[in-house]
Amino acid sequence: MVKKEMIAMLLAGGQGSRLGVLTAKVAKPAVAFGGKYKIIDFPLSNCINSGIDTVGVLTQYQPLRLNSHIGIGIPWDLDRNIGGVTVLPPYEKSEHTEWYTGTANAIFQNIEYMESYNPDYVLILSGDHIYKMDYEAMLDFHKEKGADVTIAAMPVPWEEASRFGVVVADDEHKVSEFQEKPAEPKSNLASMGIYIFSWPVLRDALIKLKDQPNCDFGMHVIPYVHEQKGNAYVYEYTGYWKDVGTLSSYWEANMELIDIVPDFNLYEEFWRIYTRNDSLPPQYISDNAKIERSIVSEGCDVRGTIANSVVSSNVKVGDGAEINDSIIMTGCRIGKGAKINKAIIAEDTVIGDNVVIGEGDYADSELNKKIYNCDLTVIGEDSVIPDGVTIGKNVAISGVTEKSDYPKGKLESGSYIVKAGELE
Repeated sequence: MVKKEMIAMLLAGGQGSRLGVLTAKVAKPAVAFGGKYKIIDFPLSNCINSGIDTVGVLTQYQPLRLNSHIGIGIPWDLDRNIGGVTVLPPYEKSEHTEWYTGTANAIFQNIEYMESYNPDYVLILSGDHIYKMDYEAMLDFHKEKGADVTIAAMPVPWEEASRFGVVVADDEHKVSEFQEKPAEPKSNLASMGIYIFSWPVLRDALIKLKDQPNCDFGMHVIPYVHEQKGNAYVYEYTGYWKDVGTLSSYWEANMELIDIVPDFNLYEEFWRIYTRNDSLPPQYISDNAKIERSIVSEGCDVRGTIANSVVSSNVKVGDGAEINDSIIMTGCRIGKGAKINKAIIAEDTVIGDNVVIGEGDYADSELNKKIYNCDLTVIGEDSVIPDGVTIGKNVAISGVTEKSDYPKGKLESGSYIVKAGELE
């Protein structure tokens, strides 16, 4: 029987609905980040940098792009004869066939996959955070404490603690209490959704809780293990960690990459972030172009001005176009004379000539105030914006739009255009 000391189970099935039109056609872990990467590249790279060579990736929502990005795991050196990376979608069984209904239910449905490696420990990860972390150091802590479960947590400002699951621990880091989004938190140590379980303990908990509706780690498994064993510990993490689950946090995390000394450094040799690289030609920057404090990826053709922006590969920027404080994803075409300010523009979108984006004052969203609540203009993938129109702030657009969609050539702040079938 194959024997692995620790395997990782990476939960990558989430829709990421708070990213609005950005995740209408793609799972959140497959969303572009930093001009070159996908969000899932970060936990996958952490695994191989930490010496973990067996990773199960649990997919569910819109998995096609994620599956093709991961492939057989070559970029992360996870193409192994024994172990490597395995994509684990829900599948039909002789009985109790169902979608993954909670984080722990998803892991339970893959109990045979885990058993095939006979691990001593199982690392549970989320596929939608940006961070670098040595899981080996966390495993050493887990072993040293003789823990049944170790929870990675990090300090957050006290005023924000009520938004998280918080962990209360003693001086020895032993957990005494969990509080799920408490009104009055007793601790500011927020769970990061990263857990190391001793395998027999996890297996027992998953089987005991298998009939629990929407079985979840934070709500059910961790409290169960704590009650039964009383041997849970907290591993305090103090590095950079960002949940890019909202449009504003996603935009901020990208913008932080272009600081002179970024909080999160993509250029370190000793802890590299790996990704799938397409074969693209080098950038072309014309003599009229101007680029300031930006990330511009390979294959771009720039004939305009880019400032304080993150531009992915194979983007064409026309003569006289100006891009400021924006994220432009792979394959976009920016027309001549276009002016783009504080926007997120998803893959393969065409922006017409002389379009103005991010004009005017902020207004509340008419589409969804919970998702669209900042002064960003967000345009979903494969969209088309016709020549000469003006678009306000806090606007969402998805689909091929025409001049007739813009009254008097303008889309006011807070408005939206979502074509039929674009937000399934």
